[in-house]
Amino acid sequence: MIIIDYIINLSMLSLMVSTPLVIRSYLNLNPLKQLRIWAGLYAGIVSSVLVSLSFQDQGYSYDIRYAVIILVFAYLGPGPGLVTGSIALASRLVASDNWFPAIAGWLVVMAVFIVIHKLTLHIKPVRRYMILTSSYIVTYIIIVPIAFNVIRDNPVFHLQYLLFVSIGVLIGGLLIESYEKLYRIIKERKRMEQTLEESESNYRLIAENTSDLIMVMDKEHAISYFSPSHEVVLGYKVPELENIEICKVIHPDDVVNFRDTITKIMKNKEPLTVEFRFQHINGKWLDFESRCMPVMDDAQTIEHIVIISRDISERKKAEEILLQSEKLSIVGELAAGVAHEIRNPLTTIKGFVQLYGKDNKSNEINSLLLSELERIETITSEMLSLGKPQAIQLNQANLCDLIDHTVEFLSPQANMKNIQFSRSYLGADFFITCEKNQIKQVFLNIFKNAMEAMPKGGNIDIKLQKGIDGECIISVQDEGCGIPEELLPRLGEPFYTLKEKGTGLGLMICHKIIKQHNGTVSYHSKLNNGTLVKIRLPLTN
Repeated sequence: MIIIDYIINLSMLSLMVSTPLVIRSYLNLNPLKQLRIWAGLYAGIVSSVLVSLSFQDQGYSYDIRYAVIILVFAYLGPGPGLVTGSIALASRLVASDNWFPAIAGWLVVMAVFIVIHKLTLHIKPVRRYMILTSSYIVTYIIIVPIAFNVIRDNPVFHLQYLLFVSIGVLIGGLLIESYEKLYRIIKERKRMEQTLEESESNYRLIAENTSDLIMVMDKEHAISYFSPSHEVVLGYKVPELENIEICKVIHPDDVVNFRDTITKIMKNKEPLTVEFRFQHINGKWLDFESRCMPVMDDAQTIEHIVIISRDISERKKAEEILLQSEKLSIVGELAAGVAHEIRNPLTTIKGFVQLYGKDNKSNEINSLLLSELERIETITSEMLSLGKPQAIQLNQANLCDLIDHTVEFLSPQANMKNIQFSRSYLGADFFITCEKNQIKQVFLNIFKNAMEAMPKGGNIDIKLQKGIDGECIISVQDEGCGIPEELLPRLGEPFYTLKEKGTGLGLMICHKIIKQHNGTVSYHSKLNNGTLVKIRLPLTN
């Protein structure tokens, strides 16, 4: 019967130790103030329940309440341990009449437990409760059967009692340790989940607000993710892109390079950079530089490829401007040498024309020749200004007079080619502040280009009108062969020409002159439909 009583005590101990631990594992409650004292009170209740399940032998009451006290001292310390011990002692005194052995033994055991706890602060609770259990066994043997001569003739009874107390401590310790480990695992898992959620939130925040395009490609080369920035940069809605094959929005000339890059990444498992053009929803092409990075799984096989693309259209334009600047620098060096070689014979010719004019009375022809020679000198000076800008003298001039003078100069050549100039001035005065010879040089170049585009003759319509914001617009429309639309942006680049014997310097000089006069030049043309040149210049107030 005694064994059955101990088994009932052990079962109740296991149940009452497990209950708060299980509740703590599933409920995320805020810690109570003075938690250790409350735990000590609960342990005191447990010990009281065990006292109520005690059994009597030769006038003495026996139970495993000290198993609870040992665990409280090991895990919570002397304060809660004394609270638990006091409640357990009170319950024991209520249940039995032999108070002196119970009180004396309790005092000695409490003193021993306090001393041992102070000596074992640096070790783990598991080892501490083992030491406390050993010290309790020694203290019990010294006090109960030896000092108080309690049931000295039945050592098996005492061994049985000490065994069940030790088993109670062991079971309680295992339960506490296992649930503590479970609690730590659950807490660590929750912490990891929270960290993962925060990390995902941060990455989502970056992906949804960056101007770079982020794509994720799987093993089958299908895109599984498009960042919202695609809608801002390319104009497509993300669901639209998910239904489009990626190569259909990449420039046809770049598709092979893009596919080869993906194949190399799959083969070498190394990140690569590639440049290609994406088509905007409005049809224009944008230049992108893409960093393609493989994502490996645990088996070191590629699971995904992350493609981060950045719009480099503006950078490309800046590179083109830089290239043109370098070309201009070269042109300046060449122009200096050419201008020097032209000026020497030009001076001789001009001198002989002036001598010829003194001996002949055809002053009109002589004056025209001298005027054109002076203009040639001006052109050579302008060539020098390509490499080294020079100060120009600005004066007010009427664009009507400058156009009329240029047309009059080209009329003989135009008549020979069956070309007619028609002029339409929507107003009387179109005064601008300019360097006359430079503007005439621009008109001369534009008109000659129009004439050369019409080898079979035709009409050149010149229209002069006022625009918005105090500007004037000079429109020159020919009936020539026209220019392909894709070549129009290159007009004005150094050494770029569509003529068989052209140098590519004429329009470049025109662009520079108009820019110096705070104006702009634009071209509109289609094959076999002629070309329209529009020059905008600010009018003088």
